[in-house]
Amino acid sequence: MPITIRHAGFCTPLGHDPSTILQALVTGDASAMVRRDGWLFDRPAIVGEVAMPLPSLPPALAKFSCRNNALLLQAVQPLRDVITAAVKHYGADRIGIVLGTSTSGIANGEQALAYYQQHGRFPKDYHYGQQELGSPAEFLQQLLDLQGPAYTVSTACSSSAKVFASGRRLLLSGLCDLVIVGGVDSLSQLTLNGFDALESIDNSRCNPCSRNRHGINIGEGAAVFTLERGDGEILLGGCGESSDAYHISAPHPQGRGAIAAMQAALSQAGLTAADIDYVNLHGTATAKNDAMEALAMNRVFGADAIPPCSSTKPLVGHTLGAAGAIETAFCWLLLSHYNSAQLLPPHLWDGEIDAKLLPLPLVKKGDTARLQHLMSNSFAFGGSNASLILSRGNLHE
Repeated sequence: MPITIRHAGFCTPLGHDPSTILQALVTGDASAMVRRDGWLFDRPAIVGEVAMPLPSLPPALAKFSCRNNALLLQAVQPLRDVITAAVKHYGADRIGIVLGTSTSGIANGEQALAYYQQHGRFPKDYHYGQQELGSPAEFLQQLLDLQGPAYTVSTACSSSAKVFASGRRLLLSGLCDLVIVGGVDSLSQLTLNGFDALESIDNSRCNPCSRNRHGINIGEGAAVFTLERGDGEILLGGCGESSDAYHISAPHPQGRGAIAAMQAALSQAGLTAADIDYVNLHGTATAKNDAMEALAMNRVFGADAIPPCSSTKPLVGHTLGAAGAIETAFCWLLLSHYNSAQLLPPHLWDGEIDAKLLPLPLVKKGDTARLQHLMSNSFAFGGSNASLILSRGNLHE
């Protein structure tokens, strides 16, 4: 039974309009990466920032009011009419929600604690629900007046890649007729200083696969999609998940979990490695991730048959719990009618090859390919890995 990704909504550092995002993506426009004070305790940080004004939450949902849910609200706006029509067609109890996040509204909690230290009480507009990990799914369910399953997945950087597998299961089990899936994360001091404590924050723009790489930049944003049974323009071909549990923060050095996730996605999609036309790398620009991923890609595809690949994190930063959804959104746009030129996202780096890494065919600006099947990889702390395959449907024919 095919699963179609029928509709998508975006709120990213590259913008929220599909054409605008795609243009920035395929030209390698990194202007959304900006240097800001206030995130790291001891110096400015380069972050992927959503600069657009965000909508306010309805007064009735004020307890959910936080930047994280405002990003989510912006992303879901283009889908409101679609979801209203789906409620009339399927019923509110037949529509599910599965979202991924790692920060939720923790930035509001940080601000509330700072206020408490100064005034001895929390601000009147602070509610713990703003930062609770289940908040995004609960907020969206109440906003859209839905009654189906609604929950949040929080498995660090694989969170919003894994939601596609969850949504697929809800559809194939017959529990839902439409599932809203996606991810959202917002900038916070907690995440930036946590990664800085791991010596994983680059003071310059991140530089994946380079011998000069020094770590990640953090970003924020949201992307949401509707999944339904049946054919469509863009299909969710396969979802591969693994948990190697090698280390709390380091990837398995031999890429065991990453390899298993990619192979599982290929198997579910009924494809071979040779069928993949482009891979969106996890590509964090940390020493260990890039080495592991290069090794895993060579093992899965073979050294002489790796498809064009690139990391898009130099354009938007690592959006953590939202990364899987946002990078799937990039693949969705590449397969869509918006990308009639069949352009690929260039790999933005200094071009300084790390001789210790197994080689990868990194995309250059202006590269094109016949795009039929795309893979997007997300590898997280704790060895939680996910690989997704998106494919053109028969409606393209």
